[in-house]
Amino acid sequence: MLKGIPPVLSPELLKVLCEMGHSDRIVISDGNFPAQSMGKDSIVIRLDGHGVPEILEAILTVFPLDTYVEKPVTLMEKVKGDTVETPIWNTYKTIVEKHDGRGSDTIGQMERFAFYESARTAYAIVATGEKALYANIMLQKGVI
Repeated sequence: MLKGIPPVLSPELLKVLCEMGHSDRIVISDGNFPAQSMGKDSIVIRLDGHGVPEILEAILTVFPLDTYVEKPVTLMEKVKGDTVETPIWNTYKTIVEKHDGRGSDTIGQMERFAFYESARTAYAIVATGEKALYANIMLQKGVI
């Protein structure tokens, strides 16, 4: 057991976060995301019993966001014409604001298939059991 480390950060996930270098990216995916097929060249960590906000909160307690790019946090934007609501994005905004002084200015969006392409080159993908739609989020690591 370690003090000050959120318990949802498994030893495997902590190891991956430590291994990542500046500008490496990690995806925290919802339950619908094709994590295994997207992560063929990445490390895939399964945390199916958890939601994305819980994992995002835990990761950002130990993970610096990149300050050399304008938008180190990326959401998968909704498909044009899709009317689904995305209240989880407001939750993400609150979490990011808590951990990074730049707040929601760090959050950008990427078209769905561009997000998939970027996810294929991510260092790691954390597959969650999140049920909210469009709940995928990508973080780019910064420096300390």
